[in-house]
Amino acid sequence: MFTGIIEALGRVRDVESFGSGLRLSVAAEPLAPRLAPGESIAVDGVCQTIVAVDATGFLIEAVATTLSRTTLGSLERGRPVNLERPLALGDRLGGHLLQGHVDGVGELLRLERQQELVLAEVRIPAQVSDVTVLHGSIAINGVSLTVSALPAPDVAQIALVPYTWEHTAFPHLMPGDAVNVEGDLLGKFVVHYLARRGTAGV
Repeated sequence: MFTGIIEALGRVRDVESFGSGLRLSVAAEPLAPRLAPGESIAVDGVCQTIVAVDATGFLIEAVATTLSRTTLGSLERGRPVNLERPLALGDRLGGHLLQGHVDGVGELLRLERQQELVLAEVRIPAQVSDVTVLHGSIAINGVSLTVSALPAPDVAQIALVPYTWEHTAFPHLMPGDAVNVEGDLLGKFVVHYLARRGTAGV
């Protein structure tokens, strides 16, 4: 489990083919001494297994299924990525509960600075819009965010406060970019339960 509170900004060092998947080498100097092979790490919100660690970073192997459901397949050398280690039992839950299982790829529609904050609008996949509510939680590229408005059924508006803007990879995104989206975990269970009961939408 993760919380969506980004611990460090990494940078893609290298990308190489690995069967039908990709090997991604990521520079992560602040985190590297605390990482170990076999552990999980969220890279732009995607839970991956660390297969190797060195003094300045780590290596992951993203399989074809992951590449088809996330933005990891589009990462290029030099690209900044959001990094978070899993939640340890007893840690503070500063964001909201995340699995690192991306529900779908969305599209960044707009970034607009408004005084001290940056307003972002993201087109979200249908399976996420079903569990997205005003002032509820949503994760974009692994960042725990609050939905500030719903301009359309498939669009979520979020306000990026200065700290979030400065300590995540959001400044490196542009309108039109694809983003990883994970919907609210509790909302997904509620919708699934109601659907199984045949009462969804009631």
